[in-house]
Amino acid sequence: MQESIERAARDLLNSRHAILSGAGISTESGIPDFRGPSGIWTRDPAAESRAYRSYERFTTDPKRWWEENLGRPSSLGDLANAMPNAGHYALAELEELGILKCLITQNVDGLHEKAGSWNVVEYHGSLFKLRCMACTARFGAHEFDLEELGRSGKLPPRCPHCGGVLQTDGVSFGEPIPLDVAGRSMAEARRCDVMLICGTSAVVYPFADLPRVARGRRAGGAGVLSVTIVEINAEPTRLTHEGLADYLIQGKTGEVLPQLVERVKQGRRAPGLPDR
Repeated sequence: MQESIERAARDLLNSRHAILSGAGISTESGIPDFRGPSGIWTRDPAAESRAYRSYERFTTDPKRWWEENLGRPSSLGDLANAMPNAGHYALAELEELGILKCLITQNVDGLHEKAGSWNVVEYHGSLFKLRCMACTARFGAHEFDLEELGRSGKLPPRCPHCGGVLQTDGVSFGEPIPLDVAGRSMAEARRCDVMLICGTSAVVYPFADLPRVARGRRAGGAGVLSVTIVEINAEPTRLTHEGLADYLIQGKTGEVLPQLVERVKQGRRAPGLPDR
């Protein structure tokens, strides 16, 4: 593993536009995943079935959806009091060093921002935000007194800009990825020369297409550098088996990423290596 960490540090130091995509990093903060061995849907398949119907139910009757779901505890637990782990802080430090240019996450828990990352694309949205179905404007959930709206019969909440219906920002099954998020993610995948993939099963689409976009978008591009895809996962994934990743660093993100950041910092102090 140490040899692979050294290799990844060199790749990052030589990069011009490194990005990260991933999901499972939050499990080490006590937030369960969905499809892992002890995942929410692995243990409760009925919950997955309900999740698949949620967006259709919302679009059919948003008032009733809000009335039924308002105050219902999140299946992910107490996210408001969840804390970032060492992996989150390591990524924030990579960004502060000027090496990691963008972080694209499937997580909806806000822990990357809590750790100090600021250039974050929340591919599947955030459970701490509301999004307008009409104009896609986003608002902090705390900006609305949802309980009072429920008591006064004024659900669903409405967008103060255009009057459209507000939904939770977390993207549901069957719901298209918001165009601004999808466009930004594709642009970053096409632009990057190093992509770190951390803690993902690589089976949820269209997010799982981003490494393929990064790999394929350079075919035939005159004078364009190749992309290096580095996978950091506890176990090999489809990306490993298909040879899409250049190499795998097998381990927990909360253990691997801090070591990687330390090697990057050591490399920057060494003579003749890039200093940003």
